Amino acid sequence: MTYLELFLGFLRVGCFAFGGAYGALPLIRDIVLSYGWLTEEQLSAMIAVSESTPGPIMVNLATFVGSQEAGLPGALLATFAVVLPSFLIILLLTAVLKNALKNRYVQALLRGMKPSVIGIVLAMGVWMILKNVFLSLSAPTADWRALVITALSLFLMFGAEPLFRKKPSPIALICTAAICGAILYGI
Repeated sequence: MTYLELFLGFLRVGCFAFGGAYGALPLIRDIVLSYGWLTEEQLSAMIAVSESTPGPIMVNLATFVGSQEAGLPGALLATFAVVLPSFLIILLLTAVLKNALKNRYVQALLRGMKPSVIGIVLAMGVWMILKNVFLSLSAPTADWRALVITALSLFLMFGAEPLFRKKPSPIALICTAAICGAILYGI
């Protein structure tokens, strides 16, 4: 039963994860919490680890959860399930890509989905900040270390360009946050 649940759960993620992993995080969250595969804290930690390691976040999360639940076969099955829909869609699109992208209805569909995906990514980012900085949303108590790292990351992302005359790379932001986390939380 575990194998079937892993396959179907991550197949749903793969089928409905339009807009990339950030747009899929609410769906991933819903699925892993509903099956009891991860807790909220474990999910937040895994998102951070998946973001910091090579490869797509969805694949990293699927591989980890599959491995945790059913060992190597579970990891392979969950990874296969999460990439299967994209693989099939890419195969289909390569056959009709030239004509499909020129179609005005397809263009309208893609233009219409873009604001929705942006909203989902933004909502997930705000939720993650609130969840990690304010330990309990019902009785707000702030984790000052998480607040400092969040503020520094936001400053570097949005305020550093005028100072350094270029945008910081995502790798620099991840490394800076990791170093700050190691210093503030103590290794």
